[in-house]
Amino acid sequence: MINKVVADADEAVRDIPDQAVLMLGGFGLCGIPENAIAALLRKGVKGLTCISNNAGVDDFGIGLMLKTRQVKKMISSYVGENAEFERQLLSGELEVELIPQGTLAERVRAGGAGIPAFFTPAGVGTEVAAGKETRDFDGKTYLMERWLRADFSLVKAWKGDTAGNLIYRGTARNFNPMMAAAGKVTIAEVEELVPVGQLDPNDIHTPGIYVHRIFQGRGYEKRIEQRTTRKS
Repeated sequence: MINKVVADADEAVRDIPDQAVLMLGGFGLCGIPENAIAALLRKGVKGLTCISNNAGVDDFGIGLMLKTRQVKKMISSYVGENAEFERQLLSGELEVELIPQGTLAERVRAGGAGIPAFFTPAGVGTEVAAGKETRDFDGKTYLMERWLRADFSLVKAWKGDTAGNLIYRGTARNFNPMMAAAGKVTIAEVEELVPVGQLDPNDIHTPGIYVHRIFQGRGYEKRIEQRTTRKS
């Protein structure tokens, strides 16, 4: 029987080298691979290119790796919650490729589907289009965007089994499933790890064929970027 379980996050990221290209799942701080990021901090790997919807916040998520100067380049869509990111960008310490959110999602999906390029109207006539091919279809101009793929994809799911089948909850489904398909090696951390046969096949979002390593995560904080409450 297939068993892709590793002991913990440190074992899961053991062979991620300096200069690696990583995809990190999640949306905001929802569904991010908290344990894997902590393991990368302990490992001290440097020169990373990180593909993620956002860059975390100053004291959590990818923001922790920015603080320790482990990230060389960010490819992302939203970075407005991270003051250290802003400082490194403006000082020229960090290379940044900002991408419209829908384009980022489609570039990752294309990488997982084996589609090297596609055309989209998003970004035409803006600095996003600099250096990229454009083409007209039916009287409208479209921008060619290339796929995104990674050496390692780090994803986080609600539940998974020992063969790597994954189920996500809520907003965690925004980027995690696509990134799981677009990495040469996909590492999944889950809140609940169960034996094969415990998950209903109709509920599985990422089939185990895409996952190479899986481990039971611990101590999830599940922070909220901007907590807004109603006055009592």
